[in-house]
Amino acid sequence: MAERDLGYLKDRLQLYVVTDERPDTDSVLQAVREAVAGGATAVQLRRKNEDGRRLVEMGHAIRRITREFGALYFVNDRVDIALVTDADGVHVGQSDIPCKDVRALMGDKFVGISAATVEEAKQAERDGADYLGVGALYPTSSKADAEVCGVEALEEILQVVSIPVVGIGGISLENVQDVIRAGADGVAVVSAVMLAANPRSASQQFLEQIRAARG
Repeated sequence: MAERDLGYLKDRLQLYVVTDERPDTDSVLQAVREAVAGGATAVQLRRKNEDGRRLVEMGHAIRRITREFGALYFVNDRVDIALVTDADGVHVGQSDIPCKDVRALMGDKFVGISAATVEEAKQAERDGADYLGVGALYPTSSKADAEVCGVEALEEILQVVSIPVVGIGGISLENVQDVIRAGADGVAVVSAVMLAANPRSASQQFLEQIRAARG
């Protein structure tokens, strides 16, 4: 992988699976393995209440899985965990460490920023973000405090930035084609894959829908 190759990044963001918060971390890792085996192109380790030691253990495990299958591995918010576990990048929200500071710490790794408005998106790109996670596009149970900005906001943001954009928030097999047709380079999902009865099959179905939407 060329460092910070945004063309490569765009391709690897098609199906971006984010871990859920269930207490049983072994089953989280099993779901991650199944999701990536089914074709998920990126995985984000997001555990807001996890101890640092366990995050490192999970990060190393996800790093091994993603390397085995050729997927990218990101860490949510925790730059330290991302660096210790050799993640491909980190993703931060608007209330986390500022993008400029993350960019300085992460060097040539990828930096993703959450954005829900045109101004947030433009500022993130100016500050050195490599991709945006735009949402929540639909109501979601995975993030209780998420405000819905809608597909309209996604379309507006796509008009003003040149970096890859991933839609997130309430994305399902029923609406994923709408998100891709709106112009998103990929979708980020939590429960639709992680909590599926068969995460491998769920990933395969999402990719089928993504490809169908692109014609």
